Amino acid sequence: MSTIPTVKLLIAGEFVESRSAEWRNVINPATQEILARVPMATAEEVDAAVTAGKRAFKTWRHTPIGTRARIFLKYQQLIREHIKEVAAILTAEQGKTLADAEGDIFRGLEVVEHAANIGNLQMGEIANNVATGVDTYTVQQPLGVCAGITPFNFPAMIPLWMFPMAIACGNTFILKPSEQDPMSTMRLVELAIEAGIPPGVLNVVHGGEDVVNAICDHADIKAVSFVGSTRVGTHVYHRASQAGKRVQCMMGAKNHAVVLPDAHKEQTLNNLVGAAFGAAGQRCMAVSVAVLVGEAQAWIPELVERARKLTVGNGALPGTDVGPVISCAAKERVEDLIARGETEGARLELDGRLPSLAGASSEGNFIGPTIFSGVKPGMALYEQEIFGPVLCIAGAASLDEAIAMTNANPNGNGTALFTQSGAAARRFQEEIDVGQVGINVPIPVPVPLFSFTGSRASKLGDLGPYGKQVVLFYTQTKTITERWFDDSSVSTGVNTTISLR
Repeated sequence: MSTIPTVKLLIAGEFVESRSAEWRNVINPATQEILARVPMATAEEVDAAVTAGKRAFKTWRHTPIGTRARIFLKYQQLIREHIKEVAAILTAEQGKTLADAEGDIFRGLEVVEHAANIGNLQMGEIANNVATGVDTYTVQQPLGVCAGITPFNFPAMIPLWMFPMAIACGNTFILKPSEQDPMSTMRLVELAIEAGIPPGVLNVVHGGEDVVNAICDHADIKAVSFVGSTRVGTHVYHRASQAGKRVQCMMGAKNHAVVLPDAHKEQTLNNLVGAAFGAAGQRCMAVSVAVLVGEAQAWIPELVERARKLTVGNGALPGTDVGPVISCAAKERVEDLIARGETEGARLELDGRLPSLAGASSEGNFIGPTIFSGVKPGMALYEQEIFGPVLCIAGAASLDEAIAMTNANPNGNGTALFTQSGAAARRFQEEIDVGQVGINVPIPVPVPLFSFTGSRASKLGDLGPYGKQVVLFYTQTKTITERWFDDSSVSTGVNTTISLR
């Protein structure tokens, strides 16, 4: 009988076995195979990780920018060399297809490349002669020990949103990956250490609620970044804020894609199907509501036919379009919402329960593409984030009605408009109250030159992850006003006014 591997902690540069008495299984959602055991770290282990980060910060904060940048240049090279290896691990533990897993890693890799440009990002400002002989300038200094709490749906991309930018800015970091699929994250962490991140600058602890609370409460952690559910994110934001920390929380979503009748039909239908059912709908930026305006409501049968043709199966097998959801509990929750949608009066156009499987084990957590039409606000399908391969279709008589429906939803993560009208697109992007807007782009996640900008109930905290905003989040602005005297400028009397003239 083979021994099940254990997922290690990273503390002070060493991968160590946890002493925890509580462990959970990492399970392949396509087969139910136990891949590894992950510990729920003890309070002492969390404290040891933070202590290591605090100790390492004393020297890392003074490491030249060029040295920091070269580590991330090396890191992005290592990720490229190992992308297929990491993708295979990711697919086994998370379920998404190999192609999507590589995309998960690549979008994180883009942030690593951005971190390598830290010399141009972490810059202050200067003004000469703001008063007689007086100069004022600012510097962006690191905060200290920072922490990140990441979700199961992007075990590569979202950790790579966090620790590279925090560390490149001169901080040290405590990462808590999802306990459901930590193995691909840990492989990326191993590559980060190989790239030259010094001992204690990056530390990793695993766990659930107790570890999250320990991170929120620890006096030596200065900032916390979170991506995950609204329920947990709201808890993290309030608890960590009350402990005096900077906090950014990217949370739940209900993303609407508005389709006008003049949209490019073929492209729009393909985009809707891909954005709704890719990654089995387990994306915070997935299209979960399609608002078909006017005559576009006649497109429903063609949309259903495209979705019906998608192949459901093990993400590791060639030709798979839709893999499993992450767990048995997730599958049961999605199926319950589908059943509830029927009872609440929505029309089930395509039922993904008990899907035909392409070479996959029936033991997996599989749900096929599911489509409801006639969905209205107030229905559970509409009000809840389903986080599964379920697309809700709502109708609207006009663009203004579609905008009003989208803005009335409490979430503000992402939205899209499909049209060939520049005037309609301009009105939509001006009037829509959502953080990230796509025009003929179904999943408008910005590249790292810009910041992820969800809004309203989808985000707590002023500054988003990666891009220019995250440099502000991970640094403290210090303003310095200075005057140097020579004999000709020395004052001969006491000045009791506030003026610097």
